[in-house]
Amino acid sequence: MRMVPKNSVELQKMRDAGRMAATVLDYITPFVVAGANTLDIDAKIEKFITDNGAKSATIGYKGYKHASCISLNDVVCHGIPSKDIVLKDGDILNIDVTVIVAGFYGDTSRMYWIGDVSDAAKKLTMATYEGMMAGINVIRSGLPLNEIGNAIDDVVSPKGYGIVREYCGHGLGRKFHEDPMVLHYATHSPTSPKLRKGVTFTVEPMVNAGTWRTFTEADGWTVRSADGSLSAQFEHSIAVTEDGVEILTESPMGYKYPPYI
Repeated sequence: MRMVPKNSVELQKMRDAGRMAATVLDYITPFVVAGANTLDIDAKIEKFITDNGAKSATIGYKGYKHASCISLNDVVCHGIPSKDIVLKDGDILNIDVTVIVAGFYGDTSRMYWIGDVSDAAKKLTMATYEGMMAGINVIRSGLPLNEIGNAIDDVVSPKGYGIVREYCGHGLGRKFHEDPMVLHYATHSPTSPKLRKGVTFTVEPMVNAGTWRTFTEADGWTVRSADGSLSAQFEHSIAVTEDGVEILTESPMGYKYPPYI
């Protein structure tokens, strides 16, 4: 695993890309309501990205046709927008966007609640957010990479939830996916590589209310929890600093977790 730090010019471009990705999610928030279909939401996202001089990273990626992944209820990730998926009261969903600005990638996702959601859904959502932030908050130059997953696991697993293992965080910069690969569950490795100042990657735990296991539908994209339980995810792009971390995808509106409005 080869982690290549970004220089100061590259880091500024990463900030610009991260801010744009976060701004997309801020913009779409008032449209994520009961009665909306996910294809219309995606169309608004695509238009906003292009109107602001950026590019969607997902359109055309391995044949994917949309500017976002919208994952509803038991869908863990990579949910395909569709006019047939109409949001209703009680739903929870994740919207994941990746943009390209001046050749650099920004990647982020947030959870959304539709109307009155169950206490179980709220608790899952908040545990996932708290887990992500626990992982982010331990980051600093010199930290063994596996300590991120250990910190997330310490928050999430005692609550009885399953941290998805098949999907992980990833480096990003001039490419959508770079080193390092960031696991979100506990591992104990004395040879885990150490983080370096200027390295950029995502922290994006996916947490299921039941088992951590998943399956992929025949469309090749949609990933669901194996037992049909609810799933939640949050994602930030970050940069390692000398004594901590910089979150590149903070919401300009100050949104952190639902409800936002």
